[in-house]
Amino acid sequence: MNTDEIKLGLKENWKQFTLLVVINAFVGGMIGMERSIFPQFAESEFGIASKTAILSFITAFGITKAIANFYTGRLANQYGRKNLLLIGWLLAIPVPFILIYAPAWSFVVFANILLGASQGLAWSSTVVMKIDLVGEKDRGLAMGLNEFSGYFAVGVVAFLTGWIANTYGVTPYPFYLGIFIAFVGLLLSIFWVRDTRDFVNKESSTNKTGQLENIFLETTFKNKTLSSVTQAGLVNNLNDGMIWGLLPIILLSLNYNNENIGIITAIYPTVWGFGQLFTGKMSDHYSKKAMLFWGMLLQGIAIFLIPFSNDFYILAFISGIIGLGTALVYPTFLSTIAQATSPIQRAESIGTFRLWRDLGYAFGAIISGITADLFGVEYAIYLIGGLTIISSLIIKFRMPKHIKSTSAT
Repeated sequence: MNTDEIKLGLKENWKQFTLLVVINAFVGGMIGMERSIFPQFAESEFGIASKTAILSFITAFGITKAIANFYTGRLANQYGRKNLLLIGWLLAIPVPFILIYAPAWSFVVFANILLGASQGLAWSSTVVMKIDLVGEKDRGLAMGLNEFSGYFAVGVVAFLTGWIANTYGVTPYPFYLGIFIAFVGLLLSIFWVRDTRDFVNKESSTNKTGQLENIFLETTFKNKTLSSVTQAGLVNNLNDGMIWGLLPIILLSLNYNNENIGIITAIYPTVWGFGQLFTGKMSDHYSKKAMLFWGMLLQGIAIFLIPFSNDFYILAFISGIIGLGTALVYPTFLSTIAQATSPIQRAESIGTFRLWRDLGYAFGAIISGITADLFGVEYAIYLIGGLTIISSLIIKFRMPKHIKSTSAT
């Protein structure tokens, strides 16, 4: 495509953008399939009661997704965004079948390795493609819509699988939903998605953002803006890994049934997803630093409050507050990274950020699982809540107020 024919912007590319939003909802739905039922699935089907062992599936998922994120960023320019998206869907298709027929827990862990690789390739591809399409003006809104579609779908499917498990049993019926999601996502991607590399070339011709000397080191440690965002992303998914694994266990110990567990666990990603319709656009107009600080602080305080109540409505409210805090930071992470890097390096910088962010799933599962086994679930929650509050303070005191679009920040 001739770059003169290309126009950047959300309105100018709304058809392709909308398709990518829908596809990302299907990507998110694959995680929602496991979100509310997995601890009970582990115990009832495989007799696993250890918190560390149960959370091994999140560890496998997080590490694999993190690595896939990194390589999606590095390979996006070389092989094309669409090709990586298609590979992601092909990896997703076996997952629900393995979960239905798994003879041992090791097969479940393997399924989550495939799911992690699929999520890294598919989600990262849709993120980068949306950023490519919209240009600078609507970047926050684009990320809000992207993350809304993905995490709203996580919440909806988590509720549906909880309801299905409560009505028909924890297996196999909840996983049939995953089979449907994977095949529809693949078909939509094959026939209607177009690659967006030409849009990068168009933006690069006018963008004056300085290039980073070492993308990995700058994003991880050296650049104060990028590294502040990266550590917050890691801690955000660290607490998400804990909530994913331990919240259903807590609710089971309080004698909640699958339907109520599904409701409480679904509120958090649903608020997270829906809230990003607004917070993404906010990040285009308001202080990104303030949104990141308050979002992480809200999460940390709310997590701290989980052990203090067994009332359904209070726990549902806490779940909503965690979701609100996460909604404030999630699209802001990506729009900040995109603003602080050049178009040519953006995919790799986002890949590095998402590497560390999704390693948080593994760290959260390992830390909270071991702490819960040794000292009790409550202490695991206090630890993760404390780390989240510390992360908010790093944002406050390390991240510059104004984002400089050079490698010198």
